[in-house]
Amino acid sequence: MLKRLLPLVIITSLTSGVAIGQMPDKKMDPMSAKIKVAMKSDKRTEKETQRDRNRMPVHTLKFLGVKEDMRVLELIPGGGWYTRLLGAALQEKGQLYVGVHTDRLKDILANDPALSNVKVVAKDAKLKYNETEEGYDFSNPAYGVDNLDAVLTFRNYHNLTFKGRMAMNKAAFDALKSGGIYGVVDHTRRHMQSNNDENGRRIDPVLAIKEIQDSGFEFIDYSDMHYRADDELRYEVGRKSVTGNTDRFTFLFKKPNQ
Repeated sequence: MLKRLLPLVIITSLTSGVAIGQMPDKKMDPMSAKIKVAMKSDKRTEKETQRDRNRMPVHTLKFLGVKEDMRVLELIPGGGWYTRLLGAALQEKGQLYVGVHTDRLKDILANDPALSNVKVVAKDAKLKYNETEEGYDFSNPAYGVDNLDAVLTFRNYHNLTFKGRMAMNKAAFDALKSGGIYGVVDHTRRHMQSNNDENGRRIDPVLAIKEIQDSGFEFIDYSDMHYRADDELRYEVGRKSVTGNTDRFTFLFKKPNQ
């Protein structure tokens, strides 16, 4: 009887919009289980929870190899979408640091008990817009922490100029322990496409790999979990036709063992 019902359960899950990997699983690893709990926090806004299905945090963090006992730095955390999840999941056995452009996190960190252990670092690091290169330069990029297990940045790589990206990569390399991981997720731009009015918040994934490798990292793996066939890579990521459903690359790098 169970064998007959199993296909029906899978089909029902898919058609109802619930990804199999997001369903409760007794065999789920501890970090994934804690992320699932954090996703149910009543501190999260409706706007945040609406992005869960598309951003797939359980899948993404598992692919990047983030564990519950790691020391993790999230770079340029924006409004704190990942910060809420990582901070809660790492609170007991690990440590989350957030750095660079963290002003928007003040209220979140002050009012969510699950984030009481999150530490703000790299307070002297500054992003300054470079009109000529249409991106942000990165000054004073030292993060003020070292021997980290992981450095993560989500949908930020595209914001920086070439010098800014290389500065961010080098600082990440210096902050990580040997064998530490560097996870980068961003909106995909067509390979070797020059800047135009539509692609400013996209980055060439081949270029990203080259730059990060040139910064000393080993390219370990990629995932197509955020591949979106409907995104033709033609339009600005905020356009209604693609917003929330952009094609993104998900890359895993490692600082070589020394």
